[in-house]
Amino acid sequence: MSDAADPIAQRALSINIDQQIYGTFAEIGAGQEVARWFFSVGGAAGTVAKSMSAYDMQVSDAIYGKAQRYVSRERLEEMLTHEYTLLRERLDESRGASTRFFAFADTAAAKAHTGGNDWHAWMGIRFQDRPRSAPNDVIVHVRLLDQSNSRQQDALGRLGVNLIHACTHHSKDPHQLLESLIEDVGRDRLEIDWVQIRGPAFVTVDNRLLALHLVRIGLTPAVLFGVDGMPLLASEAIRKRRVLVERGRFAPVTRLNLEMLARGGEMFALPVPNPPEGSAAPIAQSMETMEIMEITMNNLRDRGQVEDADFLARVDLLSAVKKLVLVSDLGPFHRLADYLAKRNVERTGIVLGVPLLRELFNEAHYRDLGGGILEAFGRLFTHAVRLYVYPTRDPIDGRVVTADTLKVAPHLSHLLQHLLSNGLIRSIPCEDGTLRSYSSEEVRSRICSGDPSWKELVDPAVAKIIEATGYFGARCEI
Repeated sequence: MSDAADPIAQRALSINIDQQIYGTFAEIGAGQEVARWFFSVGGAAGTVAKSMSAYDMQVSDAIYGKAQRYVSRERLEEMLTHEYTLLRERLDESRGASTRFFAFADTAAAKAHTGGNDWHAWMGIRFQDRPRSAPNDVIVHVRLLDQSNSRQQDALGRLGVNLIHACTHHSKDPHQLLESLIEDVGRDRLEIDWVQIRGPAFVTVDNRLLALHLVRIGLTPAVLFGVDGMPLLASEAIRKRRVLVERGRFAPVTRLNLEMLARGGEMFALPVPNPPEGSAAPIAQSMETMEIMEITMNNLRDRGQVEDADFLARVDLLSAVKKLVLVSDLGPFHRLADYLAKRNVERTGIVLGVPLLRELFNEAHYRDLGGGILEAFGRLFTHAVRLYVYPTRDPIDGRVVTADTLKVAPHLSHLLQHLLSNGLIRSIPCEDGTLRSYSSEEVRSRICSGDPSWKELVDPAVAKIIEATGYFGARCEI
């Protein structure tokens, strides 16, 4: 299976010859891809106490208990608990004083002969960082990107060796631990889109910052945070759901941001009225809309670099107004649409202001696409996506500008009219006297300058947290 010169083989061998490291392998779904490395490099007796695959569902249930889903975090944690407990019960007395025990597990759905399944896996390890210490857990969710079953199995095996090696060698540096997972696997083969680290070796670790780091280092294009501010697995949380997204800096989130989302949500809840002949039929609404505020990495870098404290402040404030948060490195709108479509959302609405809509018609943004702006818009609107556009006030003459009255380059005006006529872009109605037109930057400036009027521009829950924590007031680099 392995070339002795392969770095993955060398890592497996280094663990095999380490007399302190000893444990169990339990793998479901894609075969015993991780354990195979340790057997193939030689010296496996130094590491492997047991290797098993409870592949049959009834067998798996008999060992780990009944499961609703076999490729799930719940099943993985049941496997880790069962195998680690047995290992300690059987071997602690004889070798616990000199051994760092571990239990490794994965449960995977690789490409099937019948097709149609999602290609993903849950993988984790429960391990001691020193003999007889309390255990620590590292759990990851993986999306498999290879197009063949054999390649997916190979990628899983490599990732598993890296996970065991990282936890036994880099537990004091969680960022390095994450970064090492993909080494000698290939970023084009795997996407790690969820991570949880816990235990006495990781008492100072904030899993929100680890999730952000996944995006920062390119292991996933986006991570989703729940209304409690904690990371969610997007492919589970938004699957078959209707999603309404607003993109922005949210530093801080303002009343205007919330009004835009609320007004856009009212329109999103209704089917498109009287669609033109040949266009898609109205889409029936089946469930509550999930409202998500998206912050791109570019918006997190709006002050030079992504600072952890600034990121946590934005998540805390968005959690205070009960919004989910998507932090992404997606950039162009069509990439956001692609991301959501791959997570099988039922329908997508995107709320934005007229200034951002104007930017969408800037052809310079699409030079990397062979089909230019037409390809970008085709990819954007393919997956039941609608744009809901909040009006703005012209800074020169004060007139209200809507999606319907926006002027774009003459050769693109017909494209805009086509999108408007087919209900793909819709103007959010707003009476002139109620139109809000301030930005997060203006609110932040007032906070830093000590102008108390900023409180009128944010939700009371947001104002309370800002006052209590000093968010945005400690660094007044306006």
